[in-house]
Amino acid sequence: MNSPYSLTNDNNLQQQAYQYLIQGNYSKAASFYEQAIEAEPLVKSHYWNLGLTLLLQGQEEEAQTTWLLGMAGIESEQIDLETKSLVQVLQSETERREELADYQMAWTIRQHIREIAPDDINNLLHSVRLAIKLETLTDEYLATSNIVELLKSNYSSIAPDVLLQILPELLNYPHIATTKIEFAEACLEYTNEPQFFIHVLILAAINICYSARQPRLAAQLAEIILRLEPNNPEILIQLTSFYHQGNEFIKSLEIAKQLNAEVKTLAYKVYANHLLLKSLMAASGYWQEACSVLQEQKLLLQSLLEEWPTNLEGAFTLRLFCSTFFLPYFQDDPHSIRPIQNQIARLGLDNVQNYAKDYVNKYRHSASNQKNNNTSRKILRVGYLSHCLRRHSVGWIARWLFEYHDPERFQIYAYLINPVRSDNDLQQWFIDRSYQAYGFEVTGNEKAIQQIQKDEIDILVDLDSLTLDNTCEILAIKPAPVQVTWLGWDASGLPTIDYFIADPYVLPDSAQDYYTEKIWRLPQTYVAVDGFEVGVPTLRRDRLDIPSDAVVYFVGQRGYKRNLDNIRLQMKIIKEVPNSYFLIKGEADEKSTRSLYEQIAETEGVACSRLRFLPEVGAEAVHRANLGVADVVLDTYPYNGATTTLETLWMCIPLVTRVGQQFAARNSYTMMINAGVTEGIAWTDEEYVEWGVRLGKDAALRQQIAWKLRQSRQTAPLWNGKQFTREMEKAYEQMWKRYVEH
Repeated sequence: MNSPYSLTNDNNLQQQAYQYLIQGNYSKAASFYEQAIEAEPLVKSHYWNLGLTLLLQGQEEEAQTTWLLGMAGIESEQIDLETKSLVQVLQSETERREELADYQMAWTIRQHIREIAPDDINNLLHSVRLAIKLETLTDEYLATSNIVELLKSNYSSIAPDVLLQILPELLNYPHIATTKIEFAEACLEYTNEPQFFIHVLILAAINICYSARQPRLAAQLAEIILRLEPNNPEILIQLTSFYHQGNEFIKSLEIAKQLNAEVKTLAYKVYANHLLLKSLMAASGYWQEACSVLQEQKLLLQSLLEEWPTNLEGAFTLRLFCSTFFLPYFQDDPHSIRPIQNQIARLGLDNVQNYAKDYVNKYRHSASNQKNNNTSRKILRVGYLSHCLRRHSVGWIARWLFEYHDPERFQIYAYLINPVRSDNDLQQWFIDRSYQAYGFEVTGNEKAIQQIQKDEIDILVDLDSLTLDNTCEILAIKPAPVQVTWLGWDASGLPTIDYFIADPYVLPDSAQDYYTEKIWRLPQTYVAVDGFEVGVPTLRRDRLDIPSDAVVYFVGQRGYKRNLDNIRLQMKIIKEVPNSYFLIKGEADEKSTRSLYEQIAETEGVACSRLRFLPEVGAEAVHRANLGVADVVLDTYPYNGATTTLETLWMCIPLVTRVGQQFAARNSYTMMINAGVTEGIAWTDEEYVEWGVRLGKDAALRQQIAWKLRQSRQTAPLWNGKQFTREMEKAYEQMWKRYVEH
């Protein structure tokens, strides 16, 4: 490397000084630079280099004094030139320090450049990049540096490649928030390559939304990108999801409608219509419009199946998997719904095999060679794949399996898709209890597949099903020889999934007729927990203006599960029980939710004054404690509660559920059976109303059920996580035995 410190005279002296500097012998280097100053006191670069060596020794004040001494006597017209010369000396050393990964010293030197040339925007950008590496960047630093204002006024002096390199790093940096939007907006002026800019910001926004759990900030970024291409479908897709994740359901609905008007191709229409349906249902109160969109979705899916395209890009294929997600929320008809889901999953698989053919063959082949390897190690390697091993319904339930797994027979691996960055004690709990745990970004499927294959996983357990399209692609590749779906949703229908975990109750005997996966029924229950943490309640009847002797009904499901016919049945119950009130809770748009329930109440002859709309609470333990305000919980249909049902039963509150044929309509049924309670199980709409009215009017019966539920904590399969784990482990061993012997 050529020394940037060489001088016009006494070259040998300068070379020796520089050699000592790069060797880290700063005192010796300083001695040589002092000799150079004595020999040539008018050569300013001697002072710049001496000051640098002092700075590298930690003598910051002495360094500054040396530079000021060098500036003395300079003619005013030469000051800018010599200042640039000093900055160049310091700049060269920062670049060398960065090559050595000495980021702290590089950052320190750049702060001195900032003092010398406060408007040097490129130095500020590099300082930001270094602060990100050191994890010391703050909103305060960005504000005091005036970097946003300088970005807006220094168009000619900024290196666009440096800016676009720093932009994604800054946007993905978790420890700042307020300045990200301003910085991104200022960068719009430098978009010589808008597609690259859009790509960078979209990826950053996705990470901010799902990993950092800041969906509203992600939505703000997406709105900025829309200024470049207001009708770009990909931006609209992400923006719809960001608003949805941030519970801004009306905004999500508006963008979904805009998206629907823009898309042209069939594959785009299928997904755009899916997002519109999702937005309508999440907002709640748009039932008739949602039904119309559902019919359109069925027609679009049918057209897609008739066309059977196998050349879809990766993004379109992943979205395809989720396009049937909401069908079970409208009707309990698995005989017609499951075949559609299975065909769409098959079509998705065909596309994965097409666009990743070599990749599929490579990893499926390596998995097939695993049979002999496992026989010698006498221990099963079980991998759990999910984006929900955290403070989430899946996490609250799955933790007992991790708690009780036998380490003598099973090695447990956790593959966390898009793990959250924020403090999440339950996510860390899963990591701590895994033999190995890995986190992968939402765009990290290839790395996840490679890691699963490298770990030689025997049984890969899918906890997400159709709730996350990324996991569908991983499972379609089939990196493990045995793949199982459990817990997170109904089965996906992917032909690469071998088994779907159920029990004697959650699926009827005829279910195998319409499942592609082999249904593996555990002997008692497909889910069990040892219990739930319960906090201090924040709800009281008097604060809700409800008399102490009133009968309080409760429903606590998000907007997706609010079926118009089911709400009508609930209102019939309220009408028939004197002095009763109905508490309604769950994520949805508040205004449209209120309008929906009040409209049905008036139609059914129920005074709106008997309805109470409850806000969400931050802590799950508080939510469970607040269930104690209710006398009876009314379940939803055709999509039952799951974790909410477990919480209700754990809190010893009577539940009324309507049992159907599909998996989603039988969750509460199997949980009640496995808690030892049959009171409240209805097989028809009429029985649902009858049970609701009876439980409302019969306080003694409610007390009897509550006592049964309390006693069941000591005896029932639903509350025995250890026994359940043994049954799951036995199932895994039998699955593996079948595979080995096949």
